[in-house]
Amino acid sequence: MRHARTGSKLGRDSAHRKALYANLTGAVIEHGRIKTTITKAKAVKPLAEQMITLGRRGDIHARRQAIAFLRSKAVVHKLFTEVAPAFAQRPGGYLRITRIGPRQGDAAEMAYLELVDTPLVFKTKPSGDAAVEEQPAAAVTEEPEDADELEAEEPEDDELEELESQEPDDEEPEAEAAVEGPVAEGDEKSKS
Repeated sequence: MRHARTGSKLGRDSAHRKALYANLTGAVIEHGRIKTTITKAKAVKPLAEQMITLGRRGDIHARRQAIAFLRSKAVVHKLFTEVAPAFAQRPGGYLRITRIGPRQGDAAEMAYLELVDTPLVFKTKPSGDAAVEEQPAAAVTEEPEDADELEAEEPEDDELEELESQEPDDEEPEAEAAVEGPVAEGDEKSKS
């Protein structure tokens, strides 16, 4: 019996579970935030924090340990050059789990597993009036100050006449010309 064994099996055998942990940890390091179930987030969080601690150590042995677990040199490079130096003064607690509610399909409780230096994300529904007010002012197009700028963008009359005088290609694709209407399967056999 599994008396007081730590960790969840997540419905996977040990090799699949180990690969899942490596992939999720690599995704957190690479993207800064992943969306997953709460159970998986709780299982991956200590492993990802261990990898960041290895990155803070920065020696060759720590790098080899990280490569052995993460299985990707690109992710390990990002861990040691970007992520770990950002947490150099932090003694631990590099990740947070933010609950975002149930998943649409199977109602599994979902969460963001994210680095603490990323801004918080809350799942809220904006009201109708607030959604209109929150639009950035940069979305409004500005009128040009001078009318000369507007005229410079429009083509001249001579250019318009040249464009209109050019004739389009008269060739039609043969497939379009041959099709007159829908043909039933029985009609095809009778014509053959």
